[in-house]
Amino acid sequence: MNLLAELRCRLRTALVSFTDTPDSFVEMLKPTQDGKFGDFQANCAMPLAKLSKQPPRDVALALVAKLEIADLCEPPEVAGPGFINLRIKTERLADETSRLTRDDRLGVPLVATPRTYIVDFSSPNVAKPMHVGHLRSTVIGNALYRVLKFLGHRVLSDNHVGDWGTQFGMIIYGYKHLRDDAAYERDAVSELARLYRLVNQLSDYHTLVASLPKRKAQLPVQERLLAAAQQAAVASPADKDAARSARKAEQELNDQRGEIVSAEKKIAAVEADAVLKSLADAHPQIAELARRETAKLHEGDAENKRLWDEFVPQCMAALDTIYRRFGIQFDMAHGESWYNSMLAGIVEELQRRGLARTSEGATCVFIEGNAAPFIVRKADGAFTYATTDLATIRHRVETLKADACLYVVDSRQSEHFQLLFATAKQMGFDATELRHVSFGTVLGEDRRPYKTRSGDTIGLESLLDEAIQNARKIVDENSSHLSDDERAKIAELVGMGAIIYVDLHHNRDSDYVFSWDKMLATTGDTATYIQYAYARVCGILRKGEVDAISLRAAGHSILLTTPQERSLALQLNRFAEALNDVVTDYRPNLLTQYLYETANVFARFYDQCVVLKEPEESLRSSRLLLCDATARVMKQGLELLGIGVAEQM
Repeated sequence: MNLLAELRCRLRTALVSFTDTPDSFVEMLKPTQDGKFGDFQANCAMPLAKLSKQPPRDVALALVAKLEIADLCEPPEVAGPGFINLRIKTERLADETSRLTRDDRLGVPLVATPRTYIVDFSSPNVAKPMHVGHLRSTVIGNALYRVLKFLGHRVLSDNHVGDWGTQFGMIIYGYKHLRDDAAYERDAVSELARLYRLVNQLSDYHTLVASLPKRKAQLPVQERLLAAAQQAAVASPADKDAARSARKAEQELNDQRGEIVSAEKKIAAVEADAVLKSLADAHPQIAELARRETAKLHEGDAENKRLWDEFVPQCMAALDTIYRRFGIQFDMAHGESWYNSMLAGIVEELQRRGLARTSEGATCVFIEGNAAPFIVRKADGAFTYATTDLATIRHRVETLKADACLYVVDSRQSEHFQLLFATAKQMGFDATELRHVSFGTVLGEDRRPYKTRSGDTIGLESLLDEAIQNARKIVDENSSHLSDDERAKIAELVGMGAIIYVDLHHNRDSDYVFSWDKMLATTGDTATYIQYAYARVCGILRKGEVDAISLRAAGHSILLTTPQERSLALQLNRFAEALNDVVTDYRPNLLTQYLYETANVFARFYDQCVVLKEPEESLRSSRLLLCDATARVMKQGLELLGIGVAEQM
């Protein structure tokens, strides 16, 4: 049973006598942070008192009188100005925990009304190697997919890969003019990735060489603007707008200087390399020619389409090797190209219904309150990824019958999704929940986007390899009693778990600083700590020669004779609550928080309660059942995050 959900249901019934909008007050019943205030606390009497103009304590007492929870809780306590403290009856908690220990779903009920979810995550560009920037979307999306499915929803995962964009023009140009035949024969995907990087670098070089003089010429202007803004701020110290303008001018100047330094480094990198400089000189129009290759592909050029058909399956196979390491298998991988035949119809419908109009040659949707247009067809006639996204929504809603579409994409795309969803609603797709599940950036110790020391983007596969190598050192130190093969398998679990958990345990809206030492620590809020806690529980059962299946089937009752047993039982019964919290606002960090708390609560239980040497058989069996249930909850919880466990570490 989800105790919080049950109590909220009963509170709602009581609230009907006090307000016409009970739902707005039900959420004010929450678990307590301190056990001396009971297990749950409601502070809804205070806002209700404002509405009724009565003392909040009187409202709380009246609400308690209406609250029918005698079968579930001790008599409620009204504390302070009107806090309602609830404590689950120990015998009822023991009964619920006994049921949980025998339940394959660990007390987590299937949802009464399943929804159809599409979870769109990872979605890299096919022609580019995956890098650390793809980590967050991949692991957050996978966790949400797993939790929603476990709760009983109908869930489809979609890897909406970029397989039709400008990067293919770069690769096709590189393949035609710059490829290494022997390298392509050995490893086609690596050679295509090299060609993409090379064409991109040469294109950037020519663009930067052309734009750098203008950027430098703007510096004196920006310096004068900053000086004027600072003088105005000094002259009017109480003027917040003046201070804000000065800070903005300073930031813009610093950004411009940073861009100039970055441009100079990129130019120097090419000019210092004789081979690169020779290639740059030989391909002065490379950026424009690569764009033409993209245009030819989109226009149906036979040669470019043949190359595209050759490249894409190889690139997808390379992506799948990484996804297998995460234990991810997508239900669909409908890339941008899959929707090509629908794009013209989308634009025609927008025009026919008066939702789109021509502006400077482009076809645009203008959303009230947004200055930026939503461009669905460029002036040259090309469709945009906005058009593709609208076609995607149509397919997901009309064909897949989605009740909710989750887009796990970084926060920098927020404006795009605001315009996309607003346009979709104007098209009539307003009954489906369209949600941008946004997230922050992975940072290095310098608090800039995480890169190598040379400034290159870190490849995701190399990051995973490094995680496993670092994990192996820790496993070797702590698990010398295991065989080499066993330690290798555990290192894989620990390394992958560390990478996944460190990402998920942060609030997804926040940036976070990447640190190997912190993520692989065997103490603190890490996957490693929880994995070791799980193995420790398994070790207790193994040492006692306990057959867990027989133990569960024996029908032993849970006995809660100490505060530590009671705390652990209450924590185990909050598993369903934690999973519901995750999907309320699509935040996997609430599950990592729960698992970390569970490991800590178990540690206190095991420190204070004798288990294997307990002489009283019924109490020993009860405590063994608590150990077994703890292990199962930790294992299930980690698996929902995409993290594996080992019974010995």
